[in-house]
This record gives sequence, C-alpha cells and structure tokens, in this order.
Amino acid sequence: MILLQSQSRFLLQTLLNRVQNLEKAVELDYHWVEFNDVRYHILVSTKNPNVLLLSVSLPTPPPEAVFMGGLPGGAIEAIKAAYGVVVHILDPPRDGFNLTLKLNLAKLPPDEEHRYALLVKIASVREVVLGAPLRVVLKHLASRTVVPDVDRVLALVHRPKESFFLVSQPDKVTVVFPMRFKDSVDTAFATSFLQEFVEARRAAGLNNAPPCLWSPTPPLELNEASAEALSANAGFVSFVIFPRHVEGKKLDRTVWNLSTFHAYVSYHVKCSEGFMHTRMRRRVESLIQALDRAKPGGEEKKKSPNSRSFKRLSLSEARANSIS
Repeated sequence: MILLQSQSRFLLQTLLNRVQNLEKAVELDYHWVEFNDVRYHILVSTKNPNVLLLSVSLPTPPPEAVFMGGLPGGAIEAIKAAYGVVVHILDPPRDGFNLTLKLNLAKLPPDEEHRYALLVKIASVREVVLGAPLRVVLKHLASRTVVPDVDRVLALVHRPKESFFLVSQPDKVTVVFPMRFKDSVDTAFATSFLQEFVEARRAAGLNNAPPCLWSPTPPLELNEASAEALSANAGFVSFVIFPRHVEGKKLDRTVWNLSTFHAYVSYHVKCSEGFMHTRMRRRVESLIQALDRAKPGGEEKKKSPNSRSFKRLSLSEARANSIS
C-alpha cells in the first residue's frame, strides 16, 4: 500500500524553482486544488520578486467542527512554530481564502539542507493547519494528559462538511472516521477494503501498530453526535492511539496519516477499480479472440514449406515440356 506524502509536490517544486531563480523578476499566478478539499494560490509580482504570497482555502467545516477566525484551533500557533520569521500571516487573508502567508524568500537559511527542509515544511502547510488541533491532542497524550477546557469528544474537519472524531483519555485517544462515498461502486469497494484493512492489522508483523476496528454502526462513544454527522454508508473505522505511537518523530507521521486517512482509502479504492477494469478488458479481449478462432472457414489452410502439389498435364503439354 502507498502512503501519501505530506508536502504538496507542485508547491514544493514551485518554491524550489523560485528560490533558484531569485535574480529573475518573474511573475507567478498559480491556482490548484489537492485532495479535493484544499485550494492553493501562489502570487509573485515583478516589483518584489523576493516576496511570495501563498493563500490556502480550507474545506467548509460541518456544524459540529468549529473554526476560530476561519482556521482550526491552534493553527496560528502551529504556523509560527513551524516557519518562524520566514513567514508572516496576513490579516485579513485574500478574498476567498482562509489563510494568506507572506513568504520572504530572502530570509531563508543559507545552508542548503536546512533551506530545503524549511521549504518542505512550507509545502506541508495543509498538515500544519488542518492537523493543528489533532497535534495538540496527541501532544497531551504523549505526556498522558488531556487538553483542558475541551470536550471529551472533539470533531475535526477533514473533508468539505465532513468531520472525524477524537475521544480523549489520559492513556489513549480513540479516532473515529465515518466513511462516506458518493458512488455506490466506491462504497462497495471501500467496505471490502476496510474490512481487509482491519484483518491485515492482526498480522504478526504489525503488533506495534494502533489497534483498528471497523463497524457498520457508530461506536458508543459517539452517542451524543448528531445523526447527520454519523451518516456513513461505508461504516466506521476506529483507531486507538497510545502514547508510544506519538513519541518523538512519530508524532508528525501519526498526525499526517490520520489527517489524510479518507484520501488514503479513496486512492486505493480507485486503484482497485482501475485494476479490475483492466482485468475485465483483458478477459473480454481473450474471449473475442477465442470466438474468432472458432469461426468455420475463418482462416485459409496454410501450406507447409515441404508440401508438394501435382497437376495432370495434357499430352501436348507433356510433349512441350519434354522438348524444352
């Protein structure tokens, strides 16, 4: 199975190209969307080529997930901690976006390795912003505490008008994903995939992975959630995160994998569909070839190189051949 990278490849490549050509006054104006929920906009003017404006539009939160100032809780603090003096947050952001960052490329670290690491972190702005509240909860889990003044069941946005849930306890955090798909074929594939996903977790080599459960009905921890928030047609997936899963560098990987779990499942569902369509086309082609071979008189008999044919000659033809 393939895990998605945290950084936006297009954003990272754009930043690298811009840094390598700072002496060139080139105007940039790029728009694109990733993961079907986050929209990006890059703007660079020829008047100030060292400044790059990066705007980000986040998915619309459902009623149970609350944004503060248009951003998830803890996002501002996470941005300042991740980017330092290189990035300045514009208030208010550009129209149509939740966040606009002003990047001063002249303040990037001179060391190439550190500069590249910071650019990768900037290209991972989706993880930094949307994963901020999840990171706060998991940091408290690492110290075996819970976030003060926060409900025990916390809803976090991860897709347009869709959320997943955190159930926090001092010794563990249960993460519950209601799985929704618009297409009935995707729903059938996803349900089968998730059931196999849970079975694969029981393999001997995955003993240290978080426990995983799938159920067609919501877990008891979500009894207080609204019916709309729990409307899932592919069941519910639950992960139990323990302190050992968020120690040290494991925290970043855990935050990203949980934040993009639905995209991860959707990716493999589409891959499975493509694989089955390819197999079906090959099967149909082989059946058509078999039918063509079965047609009577469809092919002329081929003569072997050693085969000989004889023709009865008339008396005059025989005499002419003998004279010649």
